[in-house]
Amino acid sequence: MERANLALGTMFFDTRVDEQTSFDLLDRFVEAGGRVIDTANAYSFWTDPSGLGGQSEALIGRWLARRPGLRDHLVISTKVGAAPTVAGEWPSSAEGLSAPAIKAAAEASLARLGTDRIDVYWTHVQDLRVPLEETVGALAGLVADGTVGRLGCSNHPVWRVERARQIAWANGWASYGAIQLRHSYVQPRPGAWATVDGSHRFVTEDVLDYVRGDPELSLWAYTALINGAYTRADRPLPEGYHHPGTTRRLAALAVVADQLGVSRNQVVLAWLAGGDPPVSPIVGVSTPEQLDEAVAGFALTLTPEQRQRLDAAV
Repeated sequence: MERANLALGTMFFDTRVDEQTSFDLLDRFVEAGGRVIDTANAYSFWTDPSGLGGQSEALIGRWLARRPGLRDHLVISTKVGAAPTVAGEWPSSAEGLSAPAIKAAAEASLARLGTDRIDVYWTHVQDLRVPLEETVGALAGLVADGTVGRLGCSNHPVWRVERARQIAWANGWASYGAIQLRHSYVQPRPGAWATVDGSHRFVTEDVLDYVRGDPELSLWAYTALINGAYTRADRPLPEGYHHPGTTRRLAALAVVADQLGVSRNQVVLAWLAGGDPPVSPIVGVSTPEQLDEAVAGFALTLTPEQRQRLDAAV
């Protein structure tokens, strides 16, 4: 099974995080051995005065342009489907996943990123208006012409993932090889996902079983640290996480963090990366200290006893 990677999330680069700070964080990540940089053509339209997004990709493009020779050492991950086409009218104006929309979005992402290829290209959200055959065929075309290296899907239910893969296989096309969903050590109570964030889809036991059973699939997790809720008193867990299982898991997390002399965030990242299946966390940071914490946490190895303690707390 594929080894997990730590991905640097760049959602707010060049919006909430200024250009120089963003450049410094990207440099620091690479210097620490990081290779995977995750963005999206939609990032981050909700903080963009124009309301259309694209700042994160454009910043990464400027950063790469000033570092000749670095591109070949990186994995650039970006997404299509969620970017608004009209400011202030999301989600009704989302570009979607038609063949023309995918082609236009890929060309625009390549231009902003200043590169000739996208290493991992994700369908950001599902589009029920477009036949899956059209979406899958358009994505496969990008792989066939060398524009895209690998395909992934974000915020899709498992049945849609499997149906898309069956369509691809039946036609001899490239298929999805990665799934990206929201996941962390603590989970919302059953039925409360929409109260946490209605636009997010969460990892479930079915997802874990699906990925575990297919060595060609990898699992990526966004919001892995729940926006700082594990370590910051000013960032409490959303109400949907309030249930006895969370209390037990937070207690187990505190014990293991104390044993190792590390932060709870670091234990969560180690738990994700070393699990079955391994999960690649996407971590958004805005300071060097946050980045260093994430890199060190990802590098941690939990003992079997520590992992058993964490897994048993349900």
